[in-house]
Amino acid sequence: MDFSGKFFKYAHLFRMYLSRYTRTPYYYLVTRVRGVRLGRHCTFYGKMIFYRKPDSVIQIGDRCGFRSASWANMVGIDRSCTVATHYSGAKIIIGNQCGFSGTVIGAKESITLGNNVLCGGNTFITDFDWHCVDPDKRRTGDPPSKPVAIEDNVWLGANVMVLKGVTIGKNSVIGANSVVVKSIPPNVVAGGNPAVVIKQLGV
Repeated sequence: MDFSGKFFKYAHLFRMYLSRYTRTPYYYLVTRVRGVRLGRHCTFYGKMIFYRKPDSVIQIGDRCGFRSASWANMVGIDRSCTVATHYSGAKIIIGNQCGFSGTVIGAKESITLGNNVLCGGNTFITDFDWHCVDPDKRRTGDPPSKPVAIEDNVWLGANVMVLKGVTIGKNSVIGANSVVVKSIPPNVVAGGNPAVVIKQLGV
């Protein structure tokens, strides 16, 4: 009988339940105060960061899960989940039953996720460059942006970066450590830097 293994298994489960049932009510309060529209039955593990610029929209659907602690997903999360609008007029719309692990979502204009989107450990989604390329404008200039859309049932592997102007079609899978700079069609596996289609899915 593996007593040590069982002990730490149940200790881990206890920590997960404790976090879920203490953090989740807290973040329902936080989102309400901060003007974030949070759907029903969402869950939170570890510390979450929400930032909503005035006159912007953050809307999250039902049954979404946010894992922000290293112990909440053994893939190796190294940061808190962050959902932030950085400019007035920006919007982040997240569908139902999406999962996030150490995911950062930052919008200047528009980021839309469909239903059942899975974002693996330390994924990053943004619709703008954060700084201008021109060195004279790099600190104070207005960085370019283009909307991002991630459709239903997309799976982003660990450490994937999705950059401005990208649409990822439904059911597609993006391999770990990929950088997506151009749109990806539905029902494919894509990967690399920059990400390209590797094969078709039999969906």
